[in-house]
Amino acid sequence: MSAPSLFTRILNGEIPGEIVAEDERLFVLRDINPQAALHLLVVPKREYADVVELAADDPALLAEMVAMAGRLAQEHADGDFRLLFNVGENSGQTVPHVHAHVLAGDLRETNLVGR
Repeated sequence: MSAPSLFTRILNGEIPGEIVAEDERLFVLRDINPQAALHLLVVPKREYADVVELAADDPALLAEMVAMAGRLAQEHADGDFRLLFNVGENSGQTVPHVHAHVLAGDLRETNLVGR
């Protein structure tokens, strides 16, 4: 068995992290390097390497992540948000534990606006 991921260690209280929401299967952290006015990470408590693995194994949990992202954007911003999953190191995934980036606020001021 591999060592627990950074996110699991935060969930277990082994290292600090700001958990802003939690339910039976998910928890939500503030990103330590925010790229928007609101930048949260929605993380399953069970470790999956990436969103592709999660979708294949538990699509209902993926749907729960999306629903949680929507609730948080409504609660902490104006309800509009960007949801981003990175898959693999070359895409920017730095923690091999699936997580969704919830970005909200005026994204026009960042380089994150799609064209």
